[in-house]
Amino acid sequence: MLYREANFDGLMGPTHNYGGLSDGNLASATHAGLTSHPRAGALQGLSKMAHMSGKGLWQGWLPPHQRPFLPFLRDLGFTGADAQLWEQGWTQAPQIMKNLLSASPMWCANAATISPSPDCADGRLHMTPANLSTMLHRSLEGEQTQRSLAAAFPFAQVHAPLPLQSVMADEGAANHVRLCGHDKTKGRGTQGVELFVYGRGGFSGQDTKFPARQTRQAFEVMSQNHKLHPDHIVFAQQSSTAIEAGAFHNDVVCVGALETLFYHEDAFADTAQMQTDIRRAAKGLFDPIFVQVPRKDVPLKDAIKSYLFNSMLVKFPGQDRLSLIAPMETKETQSTARYCEALTLGNGPIGEVIYVDVRQSMRNGGGPACLRLRVTLSKDEWGQTKPEMKFTEDTHEVLTTWVNTHYREDLSPQDLRDPSLMTESFTALDELTQLMKLGADFYPFQRE
Repeated sequence: MLYREANFDGLMGPTHNYGGLSDGNLASATHAGLTSHPRAGALQGLSKMAHMSGKGLWQGWLPPHQRPFLPFLRDLGFTGADAQLWEQGWTQAPQIMKNLLSASPMWCANAATISPSPDCADGRLHMTPANLSTMLHRSLEGEQTQRSLAAAFPFAQVHAPLPLQSVMADEGAANHVRLCGHDKTKGRGTQGVELFVYGRGGFSGQDTKFPARQTRQAFEVMSQNHKLHPDHIVFAQQSSTAIEAGAFHNDVVCVGALETLFYHEDAFADTAQMQTDIRRAAKGLFDPIFVQVPRKDVPLKDAIKSYLFNSMLVKFPGQDRLSLIAPMETKETQSTARYCEALTLGNGPIGEVIYVDVRQSMRNGGGPACLRLRVTLSKDEWGQTKPEMKFTEDTHEVLTTWVNTHYREDLSPQDLRDPSLMTESFTALDELTQLMKLGADFYPFQRE
């Protein structure tokens, strides 16, 4: 059975704004308080999906979450109808309201950790939605993500998020890389190696200025739940240097695909051990390829500013080498542009760099890789995936019309207090569930 990698991108929601809510995310902090452009951002995301689909990749999408997330206000003791909750929230808890309006679910690299069926002892696709417990605005996502994944992949084992507390802090696929060989008949369907990158031990506490968001304990539990073979998993610690520099997730300094791991020299606490462990786990399966970017060529601050590693590393049909899908900021940063030019001139595994415009996401700290969740699927599994959540020309047209109809062109910090924003958002999401056959009870506001 042939296996291929599908990319499921998160669609930016109508309340996309620059709230500066993410501690340790330098781009988020830098652009906090600026006027955002939700319509342009959503269309940029759809354009990226169309480009990937047009190049022959399996492409899907995941819907925005309900924002504002009013159930959290009810959990805090606020009562009344939606309009009353809105007024009370802004009067008594304005900072919480900013968290409840974040469009952060668009960054699907944090949606879940995925283990494809060839890696799992029961032969099923396993998914664990991230609990994202470190940040308030992101900790609200797990339950709705679970609902979205269950809708998209009815054949998969979709687990509940891990307990919402610090020992099990989990940030999803942004700290997870699957490496594997490529067989002509099975594609990516052979046994792979799953690399779990953690920032801290769950019981050791924080020892960095910025939060080390992912714990080893979370990934250890997940590897058991996913029924992974212990000989083919690797745990590696992210370097505190990278975290302090603003690499709040490992995918800001590392990305991998097939046999290749592409990373910055300062990405890991012990690079030599990481390489040794991956070679051990891959023995007899494939020969790992390590592409290490020296700090002398690309300073760590440039790697983080440009999001060189928050790029998608993909293999297009008919091509022998990998393609790096990088943000325009990588091209506009001198050291990374120079490195990318040299990278593709050799005979290494990466043969081209394609630059895409995702500036609305980038200004909040999310590059092309942040916007997508990678899911390795068999041809049969792709056939069983919910049709409406696959990206096609018709889907592109429908979603573009929907965005142009419902999204504001501009959203300033002052606009967030406008009660009509809530009405507009709920109206848009209610229509989306009808267009995409997600059910009349998909969002909390529809079930109340």
